[in-house]
Amino acid sequence: MFDQLLICAAGLGLASLLGSAAGMIVRKIPHKLNDIFLGFCAGMMLTASIVCLIVPAVDMAGLKGWWQPVLGVTLGVLLVAALDRLTPHLHHIAGVDPMEEKHSASTRSLDRVLLFVMAIAIHKFPEGLATGIVFDGGNEANAYTVAITIALQNIPEGMVVVTPLIMIGARFSRVLGVSLAVAALEVAGVIAGYLLGDISSALLPALTALAGGAMLYVISDEMIPETHSHGFEKQATYALVAGVMVMLMIQKMV
Repeated sequence: MFDQLLICAAGLGLASLLGSAAGMIVRKIPHKLNDIFLGFCAGMMLTASIVCLIVPAVDMAGLKGWWQPVLGVTLGVLLVAALDRLTPHLHHIAGVDPMEEKHSASTRSLDRVLLFVMAIAIHKFPEGLATGIVFDGGNEANAYTVAITIALQNIPEGMVVVTPLIMIGARFSRVLGVSLAVAALEVAGVIAGYLLGDISSALLPALTALAGGAMLYVISDEMIPETHSHGFEKQATYALVAGVMVMLMIQKMV
């Protein structure tokens, strides 16, 4: 499945770049639309993390190996939580207030751009890791479902990543560089996930659950709070439920 893996990795990277390109054109995304779209994507990712990652990990491990998915989910959550805590960054990436950024732009150094990329890596690398690990498991249906979910989520996320940079007056070359770095990090995560899963099939349940746990952390700690911070909580909640249902239908059809 390595050829399919490379195609999906390229697709995830292109989806992220597509979102970034749209963000450069639109420049300002209404909070309501942004929260609804991210809520929908959060619902899809929530379903994919459980149905396509954690449940298959439990099935692979069996009753005797119950500890593997439990350990995997725990390590996935702790891994992203540790990165989130130890890496200096803007915590709520998508929620950076453009006006605040513009006001304080004069005090920011060029290193802020690098910190921004590091913050994005916390989210993008585990997403790619999840896709790569599922592909290594040999279940094409689950692999494509996870890839489709993350690709859809990459588009609005790519938009909200570049918009604050544009609003603070970052040069086009730097915005383009950040966009390319985001896409490259996710592609690297896909390949790393595949290689990690190939180290030992005995550890595949734990690694698959690890990817699911990482996704759960990102959904709960970043995406859902972000969609509930601008006064559009109800709309975002409805969109999340819709995302769950759509993902279940996709998983059934793939």
